[in-house]
Amino acid sequence: MPVRKPAVSGQFYPSDPAELSTLIDECYTHRLGPGRLPPAPATDADIVAAISPHAGYVYSGPVAAHSYYHVSSLRSPDLAVVVAPNHYGLGSGVSTYDEGEWETPLGRMRVDEEAAAELVELAGVSVDPGAHRLEHSLEVQLPFLQKLYGDSVPLLPISLLFQDLDTAETVASALSRILSGRKAILIASSDLTHYEPPPAAKEKDEALLGEVLKMDVPGFYSVLERLNVTACGYGAIATVMLTARSLGLTRPELLEYATSGDTSGDNVQVVGYGALRFVSS
Repeated sequence: MPVRKPAVSGQFYPSDPAELSTLIDECYTHRLGPGRLPPAPATDADIVAAISPHAGYVYSGPVAAHSYYHVSSLRSPDLAVVVAPNHYGLGSGVSTYDEGEWETPLGRMRVDEEAAAELVELAGVSVDPGAHRLEHSLEVQLPFLQKLYGDSVPLLPISLLFQDLDTAETVASALSRILSGRKAILIASSDLTHYEPPPAAKEKDEALLGEVLKMDVPGFYSVLERLNVTACGYGAIATVMLTARSLGLTRPELLEYATSGDTSGDNVQVVGYGALRFVSS
């Protein structure tokens, strides 16, 4: 059985399991985090959906913890879908794994072979492990999930090299069918504006997130282009917005926004991070 080994363990997050577990707890209790450890009160919903950043944990971990505190409200999920950008340009336009396991210092998550086969059939997604080999954007989400659920939840990993609206709509249509009737987690992995002074980053991010909060996907792409917002996982965000809406999660909520300057103290050039969730109206 193929095992996808971690690419950024010891860089974006600690390679020691105990240190990693402690750091995740500290993200929850950080002054920019939710201020409490999971689990959150149980939800009646079958789907929890969120947007989470994917930088090094010391930078974006406290913001990500807001998303995963929301995720923790789902008890005993049977699938975790993570949609993430392909930063390196390797492999197929949209890619997944069809078998095997993803490894982090906290253990292994097995790939949901049935869900992957459906995704390939419904959306024409390629099975291309090479596209995932170096990528951090999906990998950094997994220790947060493992800390909540151990190895009990199978994974459907999706890497987007193509992030246009047509691709987002195609993948979202497939995910809506795959997730119907399941208890599932749906995560969009994305940072926001990259390497701009804080006022400029916050202005651009506020405009972009405003479209997410309106669930206006065409407006989201319009702001992205008009303001040249360098959100790396914009296609992942759009895919999750469309899927959430199709599944009845039509009310987005901003849980936290911060920049790398807020965690590092370096406010010359910052990266924006947003945690959002989608809930039913």
